[in-house]
Amino acid sequence: MNQESPIITVRDATFEDAKFIADANYAMALEVENIELDKDVLFKGVRAVFRDPSKGRYIIGEYNGEVAGCLLITHEWSDWRNCNIAWIQSLFVNEEYRGNGVFKMMYNTIEEQVEKGEYAGIRLYVEKDNANAMEVYSGLGMNSDHYLLFEKMK
Repeated sequence: MNQESPIITVRDATFEDAKFIADANYAMALEVENIELDKDVLFKGVRAVFRDPSKGRYIIGEYNGEVAGCLLITHEWSDWRNCNIAWIQSLFVNEEYRGNGVFKMMYNTIEEQVEKGEYAGIRLYVEKDNANAMEVYSGLGMNSDHYLLFEKMK
């Protein structure tokens, strides 16, 4: 039996993707941190990124033409490197597409931008008990050797 390989594509998100992104963020917060976000505030926050590109940009991963995942890239200025660092945030891949390379393709897209000099590097947060995510990130060549995160959130 000849099975065709799946087609995984990555594209910049559009305003029409805002509902998917908000729903994905809601699901991710519930799954990873057991937090129920305020859906109205969340949707406004997602739309704010589209209205003000200085806040960041979303990218979408598609699997055989179906929207499968998304992430937000925000920027941190590095005076040490005279370049922005890409921060991956709000990463979510729908459960039925996990393990199929959707995140890897989104990550590779950002990594290509690093190679072109658009970013000095890539960083992300990971919930300290999310062993599966840490394994994926390590497999892509990322490490957690340099920093610990301290925070004070409202």
